[in-house]
This record gives sequence, structure tokens and C-alpha cells, in this order.
Amino acid sequence: MGDFFSEFINNRVFLAAAVAWTVAQSIKVLLTFIVEKEVRLERLHGSGGMPSSHTATIVAASTAIGIVEGWSSSVYALSLIMSFIVMYDASGVRRSVGKQAKLLNDIITDLYKNKHLEQERLKELIGHKPTEVVVGAILGILIANLMI
Repeated sequence: MGDFFSEFINNRVFLAAAVAWTVAQSIKVLLTFIVEKEVRLERLHGSGGMPSSHTATIVAASTAIGIVEGWSSSVYALSLIMSFIVMYDASGVRRSVGKQAKLLNDIITDLYKNKHLEQERLKELIGHKPTEVVVGAILGILIANLMI
């Protein structure tokens, strides 16, 4: 069991992905502070926002796999496909869900003003704008190249 943990924490692909996620989430806290003049530590684990940490993580892992295993390896091809799926989901499906949550929250607010209605607000910051996904991808590529 000790060998597993020792090998796992020294896995360069995992480390590149973990650092990319950490950097992306930290950037979200910093940007929130700059824009909103407020420290919001929940941005360390929240989804949505600039940059996409999901994208940074999977692209860092994919890039590291390409560097370590070779760009023509089957595992790199699979990781690249997974990267595209994550990026599509982040900018497409999850972004649409966030827009729907905002609309429902606006309806709930309107109903609450006119009638007594108790409803928990839905999380609106779920998906990403395409630029947030692109920046996440660039961040992932940079971090993997710096670490591997």
C-alpha cells in the first residue's frame, strides 16, 4: 500500500492536473477580489467563472500524458477526447443550466414580491463562457509544459 501512495503522489500527470486545478481555482478567488472587492473563499471549490478549472485540469492531464506517453499513444488520444467532452460540457450544457437557474431565480423573486413564497435560490454560476474554457485550456497546457 505504501508503494501505491508513493508512486501516486509522484505521478507527473496527476501532479500537473492537480496544480492546474489549484492555480485555476486560486485565480478565481483573486479575480473575484479584484472585481467585487471581496474575498470569497468558496470560489476555491465552486464551479463556473474565469478560468475553467475543469478545463485546466483535464487539458493539463492530457498535455502531460502526451509529453510522457507520446502524442501518438492511445492513452493520449483518449485523454484528448475526454478534454473535448469536458470543454463542450463546460461551455454548452452547464452554461445552459446556469442560464435556466437565473431565469427560475428571477421568476421566484418576482413571485416572492407579489406573494409569500419560500424557495431556495438555484446556483446560477455553473457553466462557462467560451473564453473561460479557452483560458482554462491555455492554463492547463502551460502548467503541464512547465511541470513535465
